Amino acid sequence: MRWGRSSTTSCCCDARRSPPCGPRAHELRSIHPRPKPRPALILAVFDDDAPQFTVRVAYGTSQRTTALHRGEFSILRERNAAAYAAAGLSYDTKFDLGQALDLPYSTQWFSVPPAAPHGQCPKLGVLHPSLVRAVQTAYQAAST
Repeated sequence: MRWGRSSTTSCCCDARRSPPCGPRAHELRSIHPRPKPRPALILAVFDDDAPQFTVRVAYGTSQRTTALHRGEFSILRERNAAAYAAAGLSYDTKFDLGQALDLPYSTQWFSVPPAAPHGQCPKLGVLHPSLVRAVQTAYQAAST
């Protein structure tokens, strides 16, 4: 499997959330998009079947954003206004890197946000450089 980094690998996207508890990639056949979009952080882009791409995402939640567990990091408006603005989020958001999921990059799973800040693509924003260390720490914790 080949994967690489692109300008979209560190963006927050408007994704349609799968069932709760973050199913794994091998369970993709049993999940379906939900009607309510959620922010998602794209962690990797897989181009094995180009021009059809698959992306690994970590979904975000606005619930209990200050109570972080292993593999989680948050983007909070009060603590880092620049990172919050760059991400394009509407609420303080926590991402769980331990519940990453591989999804087809398609309109079935990703939608253009209402304000369309980046044109007709599902991109909300980017991961601010000040969050890189927190993301690395969460990723390492989720991988062990």
